Amino acid sequence: MRKEIVKGVSHSAAAGAFWGLVFLAPLVLGDFAPMQLAASRYLAYGVVALLLLLPRWRKVLPQMERAEWRALVWLSMLGNILYYVLLATAVQWAGGASTALIIGLLPLVVTMVGAREAGAIRVSALLPPLLLSLSGVALVGIDGVLNELAKAGQGGNVLLRVGGMLCAFAALLSWSTYSIGNTRWLERRPDISSHDWSLLTGIVTGALALLLVVPAFWQAAAHGIAAWSRFWAVSAGVAVLASVVGNACWNRASRLLPMTLMGQMIVFETVFALVYGFLWEQRLPSRLELLAITCLVAGVLWCASLHHGHDPHGLETRKTVVGG
Repeated sequence: MRKEIVKGVSHSAAAGAFWGLVFLAPLVLGDFAPMQLAASRYLAYGVVALLLLLPRWRKVLPQMERAEWRALVWLSMLGNILYYVLLATAVQWAGGASTALIIGLLPLVVTMVGAREAGAIRVSALLPPLLLSLSGVALVGIDGVLNELAKAGQGGNVLLRVGGMLCAFAALLSWSTYSIGNTRWLERRPDISSHDWSLLTGIVTGALALLLVVPAFWQAAAHGIAAWSRFWAVSAGVAVLASVVGNACWNRASRLLPMTLMGQMIVFETVFALVYGFLWEQRLPSRLELLAITCLVAGVLWCASLHHGHDPHGLETRKTVVGG
């Protein structure tokens, strides 16, 4: 297996480990509104990104043109603010299992789009590992969905749960569009390092988050000092780990792997979201959940092995322009 594939999978797994935290945060901060979670997280993301980029600001700024700034605005809106508001709403309204099940369809969407790229591996070759990963996603949600529907039948708000699942599908569409667009922009501008692109995304996201401050915190529910302290600590932690570090790992992987394989890498987020959920609930996974995780990981490794020796986008020639 080529070193690029190994490095790309490793960076994708690291991104999934950090991104899995975004499923845990709405549960830890369940008494705060989703818009408050998004506003605080991305304000912190913007501040941290600006501080990290300041030493290289004069070097990076001349590389940016109007088209790049426009792209960063819509990428930041789709992949960060809109996605996280929808995701947090879905977790709080429909539950983590239903949300993870729907978001878990991301590999199918991104891989199918990537398979249309010139030189990509045929869809027929990718179907077996893709179906294996999707089987894992389905297994993740079966117990959770049934439990949540049972709760709804015992007096829960059915309409609220349906609304949450619709939010999860909207989040799926939002992040799929972001993932594809972000990968193409990274390919278009290889002279900008993946880390700097992530920090620039953070700065733009932080600026957009300022628009959420008034609607998010105006007439906000009353909370004690301890609750607000926990709120800002969790928001800052998610901002640094999921947004700054996680996005940097993902951008690095996007330059090492073709889109057909990047689509599969998203399942790492689902796996780690499950692990964090088990830790939060202080329980061991069930047999069905263990089987689901096995299917997810096996599908990713299978797909990676199919890309061994395959160089659809000139990955060999891109070694010299990849920046972390």
